[in-house]
Amino acid sequence: MPVRPAETEAELEAHLRGICFKTGPPRRIGVEIEWLVHDARNPRCPLEPDRLRSAATTLRALPLSSLLTFEPGGQLELSSLPARTLTECIEAVTADLALVRPAMLAMGLGMAGHGHNPWHRPQRVLTEPRYNAMEAYFDRWGSAGRSMMCATASVQVCVDAGYEEPGPLGHGRRWLLAHLLGAVLAAAFANSPTSEGCPTGYRTTRQVVWSQLDPGRTLAPPQGADPRTAWVAYVLDAPVMCIRAEDGPWDAPEGLTFREWVRTGVPRPPTREDLDYHLTTLFPPVRPRGHLELRMIDAQSGDAGWVVPLAVTAALFDDPEAAERAYRIVKPLAETAGSRPAPRNPLWRRAARAALTDPELHTAAVACFAAAQEALPRLGASPEVRAAVAEFTERYVARGRCPADDHLDALYAAEGDLIVGKDSQ
Repeated sequence: MPVRPAETEAELEAHLRGICFKTGPPRRIGVEIEWLVHDARNPRCPLEPDRLRSAATTLRALPLSSLLTFEPGGQLELSSLPARTLTECIEAVTADLALVRPAMLAMGLGMAGHGHNPWHRPQRVLTEPRYNAMEAYFDRWGSAGRSMMCATASVQVCVDAGYEEPGPLGHGRRWLLAHLLGAVLAAAFANSPTSEGCPTGYRTTRQVVWSQLDPGRTLAPPQGADPRTAWVAYVLDAPVMCIRAEDGPWDAPEGLTFREWVRTGVPRPPTREDLDYHLTTLFPPVRPRGHLELRMIDAQSGDAGWVVPLAVTAALFDDPEAAERAYRIVKPLAETAGSRPAPRNPLWRRAARAALTDPELHTAAVACFAAAQEALPRLGASPEVRAAVAEFTERYVARGRCPADDHLDALYAAEGDLIVGKDSQ
């Protein structure tokens, strides 16, 4: 809770500028992976909160290197420590999953990799003051907030901000690359085409949900030559989601930006700790937290499905040759994105609906995955990781498909079997 005295607007701006882009040679990689937790025998059956609380207690006793948390709907998240290499990151998270999955199965629980819950409507199981205030805040914008909080899961890749100086690994170039490449990554790894058992018309429903939230905290900041200045303005002009309290419920003020809170001091003067907390309530597709957090990739199916988006993203950001090629590949996409920020611009909307059936996104994905595959040996990726990327590329990217297409094919095949069975009676 707040402990520092209130600070001036200029002091808070200086604080933001000092922490948003920590520049230098790209040396660290990280990943945050989320899973939908379900009953192992009947995924369509919503879980009782007591089962999830018991699971959380059991898992927190495991000797994990990753940070383990639970999202409001009971989604399980593992956040790796910053790793020195791609291989180190993969090995650490793989070791943690080797402990978590058996423990979950022993409790009759499964972990599913879907970008959006395909079985049932959102159900919140965590009742902390933060989530009570968050739900009250997002309810002003409709039902998408509850869906985001309780029914979505992702693979979030974290890369260093890059050098201060311009160039393929400069922080300004990487910031722009993240927003243009983001649409390609969202399309290639789209894995959430259904909700409550029915197709939504999108291959990544999760991305659509995020695009329907409060634009003041979920749209990308303006893109320009000075990312720091743009981000500082974005943060201070974003609405305050909640004002924390020692006792009682947290207030969810309406129409109060952080800048206005600083200038008015009402209901109390904000502190630096309030500003740091405010940062955790902002959800643009790329979030600078010293490093860059890429937040647009759906959770992936399978024990190691998360490895491919992590490896591809790391290759395209941290290998200088691949980074330059990727930038040249996706730069023309800026013209089709238009002036609206991600994820509400036409490019990101096409990624959400059509994924790699969109010719322009397909062409960009094929070229980017080729660049990533060439770069992975230079990053010291293991033969197993390179084989996984190659298999994904052949199965999906080369054919203009994404994981969501597998789910849709299975759903339509099942519906066809039902129709045939009905007609034969």
